[in-house]
Order: sequence, then structure tokens, then C-alpha cells
Amino acid sequence: MSESSQNYLTKGNPDILILKSMSPVSKLCSHLYNISRLCFLSKKTFFINIPPKENLEINSTMAPEPEDEIKDEKNPRPLDEDDIALLKTYGLGPYSTSIKKVEKEIKEMAKKINDLCGIKESDTGLAAPSQWDLVSDKQMMQEEQPLQVARCTKIINPNTEDAKYIINVKQIAKFVVGLGDKVSPTDIEEGMRVGVDRNKYQIQIPLPPKIDPSVTMMTVEEKPDVTYNDVGGCKEQIEKMREVVELPMLHPEKFVKLGIDPPKGVLCYGPPGTGKTLLARAVANRTDACFIRVIGSELVQKYVGEGARMVRELFQMARSKKACIVFFDEVDAIGGARFDDGVGGDNEVQRTMLEIVNQLDGFDARGNIKVLMATNRPDTLDPALLRPGRLDRKVEFGLPDLESRTQIFKIHTRTMNCERDVRFELLARLCPNSTGADIRSVCTEAGMYAIRARRKTVTEKDFLDAVNKVIKGYQKFSATPKYMVYN
Repeated sequence: MSESSQNYLTKGNPDILILKSMSPVSKLCSHLYNISRLCFLSKKTFFINIPPKENLEINSTMAPEPEDEIKDEKNPRPLDEDDIALLKTYGLGPYSTSIKKVEKEIKEMAKKINDLCGIKESDTGLAAPSQWDLVSDKQMMQEEQPLQVARCTKIINPNTEDAKYIINVKQIAKFVVGLGDKVSPTDIEEGMRVGVDRNKYQIQIPLPPKIDPSVTMMTVEEKPDVTYNDVGGCKEQIEKMREVVELPMLHPEKFVKLGIDPPKGVLCYGPPGTGKTLLARAVANRTDACFIRVIGSELVQKYVGEGARMVRELFQMARSKKACIVFFDEVDAIGGARFDDGVGGDNEVQRTMLEIVNQLDGFDARGNIKVLMATNRPDTLDPALLRPGRLDRKVEFGLPDLESRTQIFKIHTRTMNCERDVRFELLARLCPNSTGADIRSVCTEAGMYAIRARRKTVTEKDFLDAVNKVIKGYQKFSATPKYMVYN
């Protein structure tokens, strides 16, 4: 090929050199475009040699214009099926057959290993009975005896190489032992359950605390995302909760200097939907404490002593945390006043309540545990539970006033797409004797009206319709008048 033709082929394609080929240019040019695109995509170098100009006839109409070629290189079109089939034909070197043979041998070997291990022999993963070695399995079971459960009561000479551990094996004796080869000294703490061998009683493994899984499930693992700004109309209640729960946890030195004990627990009472549970979650968020939420009915069990055992394990788990807030919701289910009905059906509930009373007396007020209780019927609780020293503070959550209702409307519409001219004070005036839960239901229903009308914004008319439906339409189902009669 002449120098002009060579310059044309290599223009914009520095990786394309000249390869020896005896085929005519008319056939070569038909593949030239695909080869150049392949060089661009695979980043490989192809060498093309073409005979001199006098031996070939150049058909200028077969080659694309240089401008089109450069433009096509900058904006390559996606590959079609023919291009993919062409690309698959490249790269089949002299070792492709050997590679395929090795891959086939690897698959056969993996299949043979799976058959020998018994993975595909049955659904249970057991090998064939012909492959069982019962003699060696029996010998291994005799050598590896089960461990004995004990409790480490004290550590002698801690943080040294010759540290010893006093363990208490139930119904046997106390021993001074060392650690096994697989246990680190940092893994063992005082009061921890451990597994020891039956010969030398050496500690072989640390064990988790023995707590009922149903008690462990009461822990709220995720940090509550509710803050004090999300609780509207409870300014006075927030101040009381902060000085009872938050201040002793964050600044205990203030109480130590004065020589007084902070309150142990708080009783939150009021009509349903006034924010008792919401404020408890906000307190847990503020103190970064572990939040354990207990429903009163969960502690009522059919077996004798089960409810009291769950209460003991609940406070045991709370003591193991760095800081913990135990929140008993609907405590009137287990904290009712004691009475004798002559049948004994409520004796188990009373035992559970007495265990809660004992646990409230058992831990230090300056410790890391705070107890919150919420109820709608404070008149039904036992006086022994309400006395000072156990539940020192009683915080009442009443119905919000006009200003509080306006603030609650603004809180619940903060994330809603509303019009700017919505008069929240007017809406608050139209919702007398309403709780925060009622106002939230009004905001939700207003959004439903906007969805039915296929609008993206909520108007004031939607809120007015929601007030007529929720506040006035559902008034006969409201529990607030009944609460006011009871209390």
C-alpha cells in the first residue's frame, strides 16, 4: 500500500500497523471497519501488511470518510449480535483446548469430592452408610467429654500471668482453677458463666448470661429516632422527666456532692394518646441508653412463678448494660391493687407485681437503671408500688391546650406537602379536648383526601374535612370522657 493509504489507515488509530495479506483490497476494506472497531474495544494491537499499490486496485468508495471514522471512534455504537459473535472468534489461541480440558477435570474432581463428603447424598448432608466410621466417631465422643457449667465468682491476681479463678460448680463445690489453652484472660470476668472440663475443672469457654430469649427480645436494639422536638404540648412534663432520668445519668456528680439520692422511677399517667410512650422514647434517645420496652401483659404467664422469673432476668439484663431505661407500658395489667377473690386466679399477677417491687428496692438509685411506667388508670395501682422510694415522681399528661394543639399540628405537618396559607390555629380551635393521637389522625386523613383528589399538596379544606370526619364523626368512640370519669 502507498504511504497515503497507510497514513489514512493509521490516522486516529496508532495501534493499527500494517500486516502482510495477499487478499485484494476490495475484500480487505469490507473488514477494515470491523477490525478498527475491534482494536478500539479490545485495546489489542493488530498488524496489517498490504502489498504495494501497483499490485492492488483501491476502491475509494469502500472506505469511510476520515471524519466519520473519527466521529465513530468518539461515540461507538453498541454491539449487536453479529459483533458479539465476531468477538467470540478472537482469543482462541493454541492453549484454548488445554484450558477447557483442565476446567473439565476441575469440575469432575469437585463432583467427586462432593460425593465423597456426602453433600449430594441426602437432604440432611450425611454421607452414605458405607462411608461411616463409627469406631473413630465413638472414640472421639469418649475423648471429648461434655463441659460442666460453672460461675466465676472471683479472680485472684488479675492482669498477671499467674492469675487464678474461683469457680462455683452448682451442687458440687468451689475450686481455684486456671484457664484452658483456647481461652484468653480478657474473656473472663467476675460473675460470668463459664464451661469447665470434668477432670481438672479448667475454664474452657466463656458462656453467655442465662436469660430467657423472650426477655432478650424486649430490648429495642435500634436507637429511638424521637427527640424532644417531636413531643408537642408537653413542656412541663419534659422538664420533669429530664431532671428525674436524664440528669442523674449524665451528671451523677451533682447528686454525689449534695449527698442525696435521685428518684428511682417515674409514673406517667393520663388519657390515651397524650404522649407518654413518645416521651419515654425521646428520653432514651437523649441519654443514649439501652431502651427496654415491656408490655404489662407479657409478664402474665400461665405457669406459677414464670412472671416473677422473667422480671428477675429482665433486671439482670438491665444491670449488664452501661445505661438502661426500663419502660413498663400498661403497667395496670400487673400492678393492680391486691385483693382476695376467693379463687386465686390473680395470685400469679400479684407475685409478678411483688417481684417488681423487690427489684425496685434492690438496685442503687445512683446506678445506671431508670424505671418508667405508664398507665391510663392510676387509681387501680397498688399503693406499695406507688410509695416514695420506688416510684418517686408522678407525671400527669393532660389534654393539650390551644397553644399545644397548634404546636402538635405543626409537628405532624412538618414533613407534609401543605399549602402555605393553612391556618393551624383555626384547626386547633376546631379540635377541643383532643389528644396528640387525634391530631395526628386528622393530619393523616387530610393527606388521604388529597390522594383521593389526585393532588400533590394538602389544602386547608382537606384539613377541615378531616376534622369533621375524625373529631366529630368518631367522637362516640373517644376514650377521653371515660378516662375523666374514672379519675
